[in-house]
Amino acid sequence: MPLLLSGRGFRRELESVGCMAVHAPLEGGAETRLLRRLRAAGYRTHLSSARGLGDPEVFLLQKHGVRPPHLGHQSVGRGAAVGEVQEVMPQLGEALLGDKPVVLWLLEGQVLSRSELLTLCDLSRREPRLKIVVEMGGARSLRWQPMTQLLGA
Repeated sequence: MPLLLSGRGFRRELESVGCMAVHAPLEGGAETRLLRRLRAAGYRTHLSSARGLGDPEVFLLQKHGVRPPHLGHQSVGRGAAVGEVQEVMPQLGEALLGDKPVVLWLLEGQVLSRSELLTLCDLSRREPRLKIVVEMGGARSLRWQPMTQLLGA
């Protein structure tokens, strides 16, 4: 990987495509440089893991319910056997409030199914301010491609 990575080519392609698959070196550093370049270009960035994402659209953009884990013997009187539902704010709710474009950077994207990845591509098409970068695994050098090209859709 070059020491000086301007990120202009990556940013231009991300703006035109909306959802990008990235293969980064396992020793790290490349994604941090690209995130810094995107912030310098006026983007808000949000770094998150793809593990436990569930339904991407609901988790990222809508208020949704989450049940706490069952921890053994508990009172089943008022919350049933599975516990009470807790309302959780969307993960990108605060980031999408202003006019600035938002980049969602998902780590460990290889755990997502094809349908979840297609949902992410659809989200970036419907919300023009939202750009999504999904790390799909490691590589010897930094490389990226449009998510639709990776999925063959």
